[in-house]
Amino acid sequence: MKRTPTIPSRTTTINQTTECSAEVNDRIRCRAYELYEQRGREDGHDLEDWLRAESEVTQKEAKAAAA
Repeated sequence: MKRTPTIPSRTTTINQTTECSAEVNDRIRCRAYELYEQRGREDGHDLEDWLRAESEVTQKEAKAAAA
């Protein structure tokens, strides 16, 4: 008996994308906090820290996906 491949529903795909986005956001948040701590917890650089962390995490994700 031939099996028909299961096609993920739109809801499943959206939930998986949301979970991935949440995981990436958590990694960015953690890295941004590390940068804040490395600076000696100096306030006023939150956007700079976030953008740097976002860049580092997304580059790391891209390299992992390419491997």
